[in-house]
Amino acid sequence: MIQLHGDLSVDPRTEIEMLRYFETVYRPAAMKFDGYVDLRLLKLTSVVVGTAPAGLDYRFSITFQTEALRLQWVASDVHATVWGTIEKYFSSKNYTFLLFEVI
Repeated sequence: MIQLHGDLSVDPRTEIEMLRYFETVYRPAAMKFDGYVDLRLLKLTSVVVGTAPAGLDYRFSITFQTEALRLQWVASDVHATVWGTIEKYFSSKNYTFLLFEVI
């Protein structure tokens, strides 16, 4: 399996609306794609050791069975629509995405 993590900055004025959209539209759309395993949105509450990335409010984490299947989701018209909408809730589009192999 693979897991993609993205560090996001969410506009606090639209945070509730973004969370609602994530739960009712974005996640259900992703769940319909072959290879989907899990999708989480993690809210940073504290830094225990080290330093958090600048502007980080949320970490996006999506798991697929393979990178090829995740790329099919990313290339889809559905993804273009739902990602385009959820991006509107971010205070910055200067984010980092890291791809991990699940061991």
